[in-house]
Amino acid sequence: MSFHVQDLQAIEALIAFYAEAGIEFALDEEPHDRFAETEAEGRARAARASEAAGDNRGARAAPAGASPEPNRPPPFPQGAETADDAALAARAEARAAQSMEELRERLAAFDACGLKRTAKNLVFADGNPQARVMLVGEAPGRDEDLQGLPFVGRSGQLLDRMLATIGLDRTQVYIANIVPWRPPGNRTPTPQESAMCQPFLKRQIELCDPDILVCLGGPSAQALLGLTEGILRSRGKWFSYDTGRRTIRALATLHPAYLLRQPLQKRLAWRDLRALQKALQELPPRVD
Repeated sequence: MSFHVQDLQAIEALIAFYAEAGIEFALDEEPHDRFAETEAEGRARAARASEAAGDNRGARAAPAGASPEPNRPPPFPQGAETADDAALAARAEARAAQSMEELRERLAAFDACGLKRTAKNLVFADGNPQARVMLVGEAPGRDEDLQGLPFVGRSGQLLDRMLATIGLDRTQVYIANIVPWRPPGNRTPTPQESAMCQPFLKRQIELCDPDILVCLGGPSAQALLGLTEGILRSRGKWFSYDTGRRTIRALATLHPAYLLRQPLQKRLAWRDLRALQKALQELPPRVD
């Protein structure tokens, strides 16, 4: 079989599209709608696959001294049987961390969130953990997953330019996400995934102890501030957030990725940046 140049270019373009969408590994012989299936259906499917594998192993003699095949990993490792158990385990792990470095190590070792199994890197944070401003987005994308740092793709470049307009850079802010692993295909994290990761983020905020918290986008504002209205209604408003040590001011604003899709809304983000700049100027000097 011969291929024309156009065919090879089309194949390369398709592979690049799959990689961009996060379709990088063949996980099973048959396709499954894993977004639609329930937890019980997933367990039943895993049980059937395990039984079939057992029948196949029994049909052929195993070599002498051969070790049995490993079982499929449970859906919620670390002793957790349900998403609620996993969230409880996350709270215990996060609370035990006494420093930012220890928190990072505990999060890297936390296996109960399935996103860890498909992501390439943990995307913990970037910037200065002693900064007076902490910014929180939703989840890493492809570029962030490859580099292990938040906001390094196109939206991150826009965020850097936005911060520069009020005299800030990454040495003066601390940046994190609600979910520290990239969801496959950049899909929206499920409520269970976000709930599993939130204890680590809240402990991260507590250890950073910023003077101002900035929620980038609706999911961040909803998760951290408990807002129910859309980001266009809540942006530009000041809220209160309890860091665990004290109550600080929190600002909701538009996510840079949204601004890339809706550039006319940058005028609203500029108003929010000016409000942030004014609030920073009004802060009293820190007492070490």
